[in-house]
Amino acid sequence: MELTDWELVQKCQAGEMSAFQELVSRYHQKVYTVILGLLGNREDALDVAQETFFRAFRKIRTFQGGSSFYTWLYRIAVNLSIDAQRRQKRNPLDFRETMDGVLEAQNEFANDPLADAQNKELGTMLLRAINDLTPEHKAVIVLRTIEGLSYKDIGQILGCSEGTVMSRLHYARKKLQDKLSPFL
Repeated sequence: MELTDWELVQKCQAGEMSAFQELVSRYHQKVYTVILGLLGNREDALDVAQETFFRAFRKIRTFQGGSSFYTWLYRIAVNLSIDAQRRQKRNPLDFRETMDGVLEAQNEFANDPLADAQNKELGTMLLRAINDLTPEHKAVIVLRTIEGLSYKDIGQILGCSEGTVMSRLHYARKKLQDKLSPFL
């Protein structure tokens, strides 16, 4: 019988390292995916994911179970991602370099050079539009669209109400739509 997250957390709090390893194996891919969606760079996402689990390990004794473990963990990941994104704004990435990795697989299967160029341009514009969002708007887009989390869970992760989540999501989508309207 598989242990619940709460049971694993309690074992971690009692000093069982193997319980934390199990939590890492359960959530590493999901945490990495969220962070990658927020940062858009694999290396930075790996660094922030590692920092997320390091911070969770250091703070596991403070977790009291008021929310689910994954909500608590995602909150750490999103907060660290927002901090990293703010640092990125000061030192922006080369969008072309980032998009090449994202679109490479898609373009391998395309036969039409015009379609290749249009897809690459749309992908570049989408990445720019997402990166131009505030960290809070970017977080709700990633958590809702990529991770499929509920408004309630997103609110818990970001420390705001469901209404605020819906509002941020609405404005984030509107901003993306405005920026991408020439391509749609």
